[in-house]
Amino acid sequence: MLLRLLGAYKIYSRYLERQISKKEKPKHIGLILDGNRRWAREKSLPTKLGHYFGAENAKNLLDWCYKLGVESVTIYAFSTENFNRPKEEVDELFAIIEEKLKELLRDERIHKYKVRVKGIGKKDLLPESIRSILDEVERSTANYDQHFLNIALAYGGRIEIVEAVKKICEDVKAGKLDTSSINTATIERYLYTSHLPHPEPDLIIRTSGEERLSGFLLWQSAYSELVFLDVFWPEFRKIDLMRAIRIYQQRDRRFGK
Repeated sequence: MLLRLLGAYKIYSRYLERQISKKEKPKHIGLILDGNRRWAREKSLPTKLGHYFGAENAKNLLDWCYKLGVESVTIYAFSTENFNRPKEEVDELFAIIEEKLKELLRDERIHKYKVRVKGIGKKDLLPESIRSILDEVERSTANYDQHFLNIALAYGGRIEIVEAVKKICEDVKAGKLDTSSINTATIERYLYTSHLPHPEPDLIIRTSGEERLSGFLLWQSAYSELVFLDVFWPEFRKIDLMRAIRIYQQRDRRFGK
């Protein structure tokens, strides 16, 4: 039975890959990694294991996106609202994040695929140990420009916009910027995603069945296609990613027209 299931999975995976290869793929995908706690609860496992297996699954994205030709990926790993969770859970999350960042620092695929890694969010709110490792990962990949992995940590879309406005005000006050020249392109230069060749995600995927953005890339998502999948993040597979891309390809993107 297991072999038959594995065979069916491979056949369906190849079928999906052929389908999505016929049309243009999203250049930038955003992922809201949701459902770790509920997955653990369904499995009668501690919450910590839900977060751990979710983080383990996130490692697969590098290979999936590279092989599918996706240029940029932004993952929503820890929001500013997540600080409101019980301290024990937040500490467990930070321990897992630190462990996975250390693994990322040693991950040969980052250098093989020329992936620039960047943390986006209020990094000053993170523990110093996490900031230190994240800085090291960013420095070691700063010159790469073929692929981009953005990890949203202590991130909130409203806070990102507020931070951009503050920086614009500072530059106006310093005489570096004239208010009459401020437009949408100006604001985009001050956002966390300004380093990306395609800052606005073509496609945003949220797992777990929830249908909201929860503050994820509020400015950048104005014309993103949204796909909500009824699968918890730890069980998210390559075929789920390809299904979402196929849905994206079937949509008529009008950009407000």
